[in-house]
Amino acid sequence: MSRDDVLQYGIHGPCSEDLFTANNGLSLNRRVKAVMLDLNDVRVFTVVARKGTFSAAGRELRIPTSTVARATTRLEKHLEVLLLRRSPQGVSLTDAGAEFLVSCNHALRTIRIGSERLQERRVNPRGLIRVCSPIALANGLLVQILPEFLRKFPEIRIAIETYTDDFEREPKNDVDVFFKIVPPRNSVRRMRKFPCTLRGLFASKEYVQCVGKPEDPHELLAHACIGAETWQLTNVSSQVTEIAPTFRVTTCDPVVMCDLVLRGLGIAILPLYMVRQPAICARFVQILPQWHPKPALVSALYFGPAALAPKIKVFSDFVEEIIGTDRDPRVKEAPFEGLFGKPDEA
Repeated sequence: MSRDDVLQYGIHGPCSEDLFTANNGLSLNRRVKAVMLDLNDVRVFTVVARKGTFSAAGRELRIPTSTVARATTRLEKHLEVLLLRRSPQGVSLTDAGAEFLVSCNHALRTIRIGSERLQERRVNPRGLIRVCSPIALANGLLVQILPEFLRKFPEIRIAIETYTDDFEREPKNDVDVFFKIVPPRNSVRRMRKFPCTLRGLFASKEYVQCVGKPEDPHELLAHACIGAETWQLTNVSSQVTEIAPTFRVTTCDPVVMCDLVLRGLGIAILPLYMVRQPAICARFVQILPQWHPKPALVSALYFGPAALAPKIKVFSDFVEEIIGTDRDPRVKEAPFEGLFGKPDEA
């Protein structure tokens, strides 16, 4: 175990401080104390060294001369070394002070450059954003809006990972934005909700002509259905019923479901924006129009501090500007009204 192990990892033991004091002549407390500098005192010291007097330093910093003197003395006591020689004419650096000043100027310059770079990132966000999304959302929305976003923010790069199932999983920590359609359960991540997608029950005209239409939700159990989860339906009187069909085809992908419905394989819950496209709407029949499936809530999960990194915030804001509006590429030529709802409607 080295002395740095103690300082870096906080290793404590009854003999650790005595051991390092005996072997190196420097106690752990003194080492830690030397590291924990007040940057304000350091900055005051550099200005005093440059100006040559406490009063001149105070004028530049716009603080009282007494505050300047106390900050410098406090720094010397902290380091247990004399940095400045005082005289009626002003101050001059000791050898230790001159050596310390070089390190201070370098450290403050590094901090200033780092701060300026972070500020630049706020003004001009840049870097890689790792996104994970259901395939349908990636194809129907993200791929369509990314060209505009990347033109607007040329310093940002996007990495997209897609998934089709396993909705309940928590994303890995290296994913910046994790989109979900199924509301997350007990997620440890912060969440942003977007407008929900209104849906309905649909079948093809060919299927209805061959099999007929159910007149009651429970009659769905006698029909061929396409989907992957229990169906929760609500009527105009706010009566709720749950149906657990035996699916003829199991899939979570609305694009796949829509294609299978068009081929006459059964009844499925589909987004309204999908079935209202002029090219295919004439081939659909709405099933149980007085009963409405639960809207699909699109949400984004974020990992990390409460304040989003600028690159992630501008991406999330951009998605919110488009999703569920007449700019949503999933709408295409469908009538916009009645396709989306507020997040709290889901």
